[in-house]
Amino acid sequence: MSLPAPLPDPGDAPAAALTRPLRQLALQFAAVLAVLSLAWPYYGIRGEQLPWPQTAFATGAVALLLATLSRQPWWWRILHTIFVPLAWGVSLLQIDPGWFLFAFMLLLLVYRGALSGQVPLYFSSRRTVAALSALTREYDDLRFLDLGAGIGSIVQPLAAARPDASFTAVENAPATWLVGRVRTLTTANCAWRWGDFWQTDLASYNVVYAFLSPTPMAALWEKVGREMRPGSLFISNSFAVPGVAATHEIDVDDRRHTRLYCYRV
Repeated sequence: MSLPAPLPDPGDAPAAALTRPLRQLALQFAAVLAVLSLAWPYYGIRGEQLPWPQTAFATGAVALLLATLSRQPWWWRILHTIFVPLAWGVSLLQIDPGWFLFAFMLLLLVYRGALSGQVPLYFSSRRTVAALSALTREYDDLRFLDLGAGIGSIVQPLAAARPDASFTAVENAPATWLVGRVRTLTTANCAWRWGDFWQTDLASYNVVYAFLSPTPMAALWEKVGREMRPGSLFISNSFAVPGVAATHEIDVDDRRHTRLYCYRV
């Protein structure tokens, strides 16, 4: 396996992931500032109140323009377009602000990975578990690591089926970590850990599994190359490593049409 040189600092990947949401916030703020800097003086001079419906939709249009000019992915363009109009529409409902705080805290507990590293919560199917079980059957001394393990939908059934093997899961969203911890309490060969997978050393494992998102795959592949030992196996669910051909691929016959990308180190 060939790696680009020079290799980036291991801390660069999570730091870069953190800057992306801030970049989107800056873009939305720029749209709001651009519209208000024109609308407020105009209506102020005329002695008229700011028409919030028109202002909200104008902000959405400007945000769409800025997102398009900066070549943001299509889903970000949609979010930028609807954010301010949606916020204005919700404000008309006169909902107690405490409910918004509650909803934010709940989402943060479950989707913390999406905020810090653009890694949303995915649930793996039973057929994916069966495919991974067949794929790792050849390992007599299986040391399996799940990066971003969610609620343990992969490691818990695998560990229960392979008491002779060792399984480790890393998760950093509080609510999902707690669910996974409870699920694996009676599974002696499964270590359920709280932490950042960027700070997890991969050298002790001969199979590393990840179901993340397209965003961290390039940086994660560099981490795999630095830390995993020759002959070990890296498996990515659904998201291929950009620019790197998989050793082999497995199509899982489930509703999501899951594909496992397998990379032999």
